[in-house]
Amino acid sequence: MSEYILTNSTPDINQRLASRISALRAERSLSLDALAKKSDVSRSMISLIERGETSPTAVVLDKLAFGLGVTLASLFEPPHADASPLGRRTDQLQWTDPQSGYTRRNISPPHFRSPLHVVEIDFPAGATVTYEAGLRETGIHQQVWILEGRMEITVDDSRYRLQAGDCLAMLENQHIVYHNSSKLPARYAVIVNG
Repeated sequence: MSEYILTNSTPDINQRLASRISALRAERSLSLDALAKKSDVSRSMISLIERGETSPTAVVLDKLAFGLGVTLASLFEPPHADASPLGRRTDQLQWTDPQSGYTRRNISPPHFRSPLHVVEIDFPAGATVTYEAGLRETGIHQQVWILEGRMEITVDDSRYRLQAGDCLAMLENQHIVYHNSSKLPARYAVIVNG
C-alpha cells in the first residue's frame, strides 16, 4: 500500500457529491423532474443524493453526469478554487462504489482546463459494473490501461480479456461491462477526453 492514504470519510464524499450535483443542476436551471427525465434517475433518488442522505452507485452517478452534460469524473471535483496544473496525491479524492466495492481516485488536477481526465480504479475480485448503452454522446473517448491484475471488459458485443500492460480504447456511448473474474483485485487507469 502507498504511504499516502486518503482519509476522506463517506459522509464528506456524499456531501461533496450532493453539493456538486445540486450546483450543476441549478447552473443548468433544471428542476428535479427535468433532471430525472434527462438522466433516467428517479426524482426521489436525486433528492436523496442532493441532501446527502444516500450513497449513490457508480451507475446512478454516470446517469446523473449524462443528464447534467458533464463527465463522471467532474462530479467529484471540489468547489471551484484556483486551478493548478499540479494534482497532489494527498489531495486526490477517493470514492468507493457502494454496490460493487470498486474505488476510484481522480488523478487529474481539479478545475485545470484540459481535454483529458485521468482516474485510477481499484476493482475487487469478482466485481461487475455495467454502464448502459447510449447514455453518452458520441465523441467522448476513453482508454482503459490495466496496471495490475486482469479485467474482462465487454463493449457492446465484443469481449476483451485484459492483463497488466494492456490498453483498450472505446467510445463511452456503448454498453460497457467491467468484470474482474479473477480471485485478485485489479488496478487500472481510465483516461477520458471531455
